[in-house]
Amino acid sequence: MSAATLALQGRHAVVTGGGSGIGAAIARVLVDAGARVSLMGRRLDALQAVAAELGDAAVCVSCDVADEASVAHAFAAARERAAVDLLVNNAGAVQSTPLAKTGLAQWQRTLDVNLTGAFLCQQQVLPAMVERGYGRIVNVASTAGLKGYAYVAAYVAAKHGLVGLTRAAALELAKTGVTVNAVCPGYTDTEIVKEAVATIVRKTGRDEAGARAALAAGNPQGRLVQPEEVAQAVLWLLRPDSAAITGQAIAVAGGEVM
Repeated sequence: MSAATLALQGRHAVVTGGGSGIGAAIARVLVDAGARVSLMGRRLDALQAVAAELGDAAVCVSCDVADEASVAHAFAAARERAAVDLLVNNAGAVQSTPLAKTGLAQWQRTLDVNLTGAFLCQQQVLPAMVERGYGRIVNVASTAGLKGYAYVAAYVAAKHGLVGLTRAAALELAKTGVTVNAVCPGYTDTEIVKEAVATIVRKTGRDEAGARAALAAGNPQGRLVQPEEVAQAVLWLLRPDSAAITGQAIAVAGGEVM
C-alpha cells in the first residue's frame, strides 16, 4: 500500500454536492486515499450512484445546504458514523442572467447555496475539530471568487464571499490545528459547464463545439479543466502534511488567474 493510499487512512470526510462532477471526483480520490466519505446533496439518486461505485467506504445523506435545519440533520447523521475530520464544501449552483434582470429570489438563492451553505456546514464541524485540535476544511470556490465574469453577478458575489470566509476562518483558527483553504477552478468539464454551453448555443446560435471552445478560450492552456484535477488539489490540502497551508485560494485554471 502506497503512502498516497494511506494519506487519509482513518479519516472521515464530508463532501457536499457529492453526486456529480467535481464532488464525485473528490469523493473518489478521498476513498482512494483511505478516507471514509459521507456524501451530501439534494439529489439522493445521484448520491446513491456514487456511493454504490465507492463501496463500503461511502454513504450518502440527503441535505440542502441552503436550509439550516437540513444541514443540522445531515451532519447529526454523519457524526453518528464518526467524527468529521475533513469537510469539503463543494455544493454550488449558477444561473446566467444579466444583472439588471436578476431577481431578488435568484440573487438570494445563489448566495444561500454558494456561500451561506458553506458557512452553515463549517459551523457544524468546527467545535469538535477545535476540541480535538485537528481538522481540514476546503471550500470549492471558483475563479469567479478571484475575478469578475459578466452575466453571473450573483455567483461572482457569492464566490468572492466564499474566498473571504475562507481567509477569515483561517486566521481565526490558525492556532487550533484546523486549516481552511479554497480551491478555485476555472471552467471545468461538469454539468454546470454543460448548462453554460446550452445557454450559449440557445442565445448565440453557435454549435456546441463552438460554445465549448469559447469557454475554453479563457484558459491559457486552451482547454477545460477536468474534475479530477480539482480533486487532486483538494486532496493535497486535506492531507495531514499540509498543515502549513491555510487561508489560501488556489486557482486550478491553467494560468487564467495569476
